[in-house]
Amino acid sequence: MEESESTQNETEELKASVNAVEFLYSIAPQDLDQCLFADSLVTVSDSGRELGDFSVSVTKTSYNEELCYLLHANSHGTIDDIPCGTSIIAYISRNLEILEENHHEYVKLEKQTVERKVHLVKQDDQLVVNRIVSEKEGVKTQTHTFPLSSLKGFVSESSNFMIMRILARQKTVPENITFLSFDPDTVLSKSVYRALGCKKQMIGEELVDIFGIERTVSSGKDSSGTWHCYFLPDGHLASRVQLGSPAIMKLLHLPFLLDGAEKDQIPVFEKKPLIWEEDMELYSKFLDRKEELKADYSSYVRQHPEIKALLADFLQFLLLRKPQDVFSFAHDFFAPYASQSPPGKSHKDSQNFPYE
Repeated sequence: MEESESTQNETEELKASVNAVEFLYSIAPQDLDQCLFADSLVTVSDSGRELGDFSVSVTKTSYNEELCYLLHANSHGTIDDIPCGTSIIAYISRNLEILEENHHEYVKLEKQTVERKVHLVKQDDQLVVNRIVSEKEGVKTQTHTFPLSSLKGFVSESSNFMIMRILARQKTVPENITFLSFDPDTVLSKSVYRALGCKKQMIGEELVDIFGIERTVSSGKDSSGTWHCYFLPDGHLASRVQLGSPAIMKLLHLPFLLDGAEKDQIPVFEKKPLIWEEDMELYSKFLDRKEELKADYSSYVRQHPEIKALLADFLQFLLLRKPQDVFSFAHDFFAPYASQSPPGKSHKDSQNFPYE
């Protein structure tokens, strides 16, 4: 295992455009609240064969007692019969600053799995970036720190999804709007947005109007990555493709909408009072306590939707890798989340925990 650590306190003279910074300041709370929905697309090849799936959802939550947004993006499938995927779990402040973000990518080759994990976390007046790359040669770890003063107009992969939704609902992209972002090597780069205009797309049995946005992230190696995303008028993603990729993500069915937002389809049942005979008093108390605990647990899960996202990602990667040592695999999977844990606590410490 190879580990290297570096600190980057000075960055290149890269700056976001004035339009980009002004756009971020202009975003109102209601603009962000209109982004609270889920997208679910299917990844298909040029021939129309299904290769995988893509989903992204945004919900309200809290982070260290601060109201914020939780974004969970997930993409899994096969490209040229090679399993690969990406997962992003992020906490985003109400002014679109990254509080914490975990970005996990993998490619499952015949004899090995190549993984890249990037963990961003805001600590005081800095953004700390931990990058872990697992390859055949071993594991390489890098740590960089960026002063927040140098990241004005910074947009991460997670906040990009929310900006896209806001721009799509407005059906306009400001001229020469350039943000700061990270390239695949976690090098600070420019991220340029451009309007692609409107066109029509067949979704299910309906021909609908969609609005396109192009995003290009320049790389420090004189290369760039460009994505074309098209959206429904309410901000739902209709299609997404990276130029040069043999796959495209498409929406197969129109989402159920009500006034531009997803209607809550979860049925609400009124709690009916329990009526018991006098000899059932103790059993009645038991049932009451049971309901009280269930409500308490459900409330906690609703307040922390990241629980479902974390467990879903862990189980998916576990079933893909099928490791012999599940405990070690779980330790490695959750290791990037340990940045906020108290010093001295580790997986080994839990083995000595007195269970009596």
